[in-house]
Amino acid sequence: MKLAVVGGGSTYTPELIDGFARLRDTLPVEELVLIDPATERLELIGALARRIFTRQDHAGLVTTTTDLDAGVAGADAVLLQLRVGGQAARLQDETWPLECGCVGQETTGAGGLAKALRTVPVVLDIAERVRRASPDAWIIDFTNPVGIVTRALLRAGHKAVGLCNVAIGLQRKFAALLDLAPSDVHLDHVGLNHLTWELGVRRGGPDGEDLLPGLLAAHGEAVASDLRLPRAVLDRLGVVPSYYLRYFYSHDEVVRELGTKPSRAAEVAAMERELLALYADPALDEKPALLAKRGGAFYSEAAVDLAAALLGGGGTDVQVVNTSNNGALPFLPDDAVVEVQARVRATGGSGPVPLPVPRLDPLFAGLVSHVTAYEDLALDAALRGGRERVFKALLAHPLIGQYDLAEGLTDRLLAHNKEHLPWA
Repeated sequence: MKLAVVGGGSTYTPELIDGFARLRDTLPVEELVLIDPATERLELIGALARRIFTRQDHAGLVTTTTDLDAGVAGADAVLLQLRVGGQAARLQDETWPLECGCVGQETTGAGGLAKALRTVPVVLDIAERVRRASPDAWIIDFTNPVGIVTRALLRAGHKAVGLCNVAIGLQRKFAALLDLAPSDVHLDHVGLNHLTWELGVRRGGPDGEDLLPGLLAAHGEAVASDLRLPRAVLDRLGVVPSYYLRYFYSHDEVVRELGTKPSRAAEVAAMERELLALYADPALDEKPALLAKRGGAFYSEAAVDLAAALLGGGGTDVQVVNTSNNGALPFLPDDAVVEVQARVRATGGSGPVPLPVPRLDPLFAGLVSHVTAYEDLALDAALRGGRERVFKALLAHPLIGQYDLAEGLTDRLLAHNKEHLPWA
């Protein structure tokens, strides 16, 4: 089995390598290709990847290349974890929206739109090259904004699935609180990427006992603290929102906070410098503890599980993925991309099939519909460009929604992204 990682020079990659090494019985990788234009970083991380494989007695071959077409040739699956513009672009995404009193964040709001505009054309070009080199390969997208990017891939007819680590992180958290094995915890995870709620926490599987009421009663403070939301909010909602819902439920408070501390991009950039120094140590042959602070917790386990199931090996049959709605949420178009539990394995190569979803309360369904409409406009702007399309997408976003804000944000978005948007 051959896997390729586009963006293999990312500081995330050792997390992924560790998962491939530990879970080799689930996903028997014979060749792993790391692909990245950043030669120096790529060789550094490639060398560490080989040492990790050696330490864990993994016989797979790790290679590196800057040649995308050669790297993906013959691949069974291609994982996308790229960042167009790097941390410098992320810093801009998190900064200029604050000038208009809006949240600065890389996956939602104006910053999230900027990232989508930069990313979608690049990902679609990569996907076309994958299709030519390896027409049967699955594309697993971890590149944000995952929902919009996955929708672009599916609309273009690619064999693609979106992956996020929010659900697996919550599953592990709840399992620890409930003293259960993670495999015994099934989430009624419903919504869009970075806009989800856990409607139930079930023992054993989709039809198991719902442990959510007891979980909130016994551990509500701990859960709320992780989400940085008041305990009372969880009690009133009766569900567990993704921590990204804080940008919606506490928008003004978050904006005030962001104006008083270094951006997350600045923190990550400093962390990446430290990680790269650690990776350069020829004695290092395991992922360092610092990597856990970088983000992407449990990404490797989720990626291995998904790739294994898609490729007919091991892996769990039912997993949380980003895939076409196809009636799962009846109030959304079939081609909307939702983040839900889906049957992954027995799909005949046609892609994941969402499980039946519990009815979504209007309190949540309204926001899902609103953001889906924004994502329609965002994808149109990413595919066709144009200031007016950018303006309309911003005006439609529930965190913006005022024409004067949308005008100011449009001007700033285009000014800060000209080098990545040929039409701007």
